[in-house]
Amino acid sequence: MEEHIETMDDYKAELEASFRRIREGDILTATVIAVSEEEASLDLKYYAPGIIKAADLSDDPDYSIMQDLHPGDEIQAAVICLDDGDGNILLSKKEANQTLGWDRLKDAMQNETILTVRVKEAVNAGVIAYAEGLRGFIPASQLSLDYVEDPSSYVGKDLQVRVITADAGKEKLVLSAKSVLKQLAQEERNHRISMLVPGSVVEGTVESLTNYGAFVNIGDGLTGLVHVSQICERRIRKPSEVLKTGQTVRAKILNTNDNRISLSIRALEESSEADHEESAQAMEYHSNESASTSLGDLLAKLKL
Repeated sequence: MEEHIETMDDYKAELEASFRRIREGDILTATVIAVSEEEASLDLKYYAPGIIKAADLSDDPDYSIMQDLHPGDEIQAAVICLDDGDGNILLSKKEANQTLGWDRLKDAMQNETILTVRVKEAVNAGVIAYAEGLRGFIPASQLSLDYVEDPSSYVGKDLQVRVITADAGKEKLVLSAKSVLKQLAQEERNHRISMLVPGSVVEGTVESLTNYGAFVNIGDGLTGLVHVSQICERRIRKPSEVLKTGQTVRAKILNTNDNRISLSIRALEESSEADHEESAQAMEYHSNESASTSLGDLLAKLKL
């Protein structure tokens, strides 16, 4: 085998690292080498190794250095001391979170990114959860689409949330699960609407009346509008002239444009009248046919 001759290129990374200057306050990307109960050792690609004490990893009281950090993980941490007395560079992930975490959370707020967090504790009027290592508050009004009487029932649960306030200066982070649930409910509603077939007949209950029409609950969480012009054949000034709240009605689906359900009671009346006319015409035709056949039968029996 041909013997490899080492050149300066073989030490390029090490040379660049040796010339790099690290200062206190710098945020570095490092690879975890080893983990113990007290600290984590880091490869900084520098002549000196890095150390993070367990207390400097996260503000989350449930964070476990042995469970949440593993050799090979890449983390970002801030330099807090260039020499801890043993030749190591001392770093803090908590301090990096104060800069990087807020930046990420601001981006998440602007992009309406959905985050998954675990509720840690219940406090007055809400709960606490951590995102990007930072303490966040979820008001009770933002936990669910419905009223939440006991926020403590959410402790230990994973929630999908959006950031609605991220103020680094005031260290104020507010999260909302309701925002995500609202979107999911709307998507589900739109899907159910897309399954409706225009022209089909539905039965529902009049929920409310306005001057321009009647809102009818057709079940499955869906409500359609019967415009005042589609309530009956005769002209009326307002729906309350012929309908009342709580009344059961049948209507035809006109369309589901823009995920709105348009209904018509009048169309069913017109359809019923048309069916009645067709039936009457059929009866008349059948009667004439019978008379003609009977006369033919009589003529056929005549012997000339």
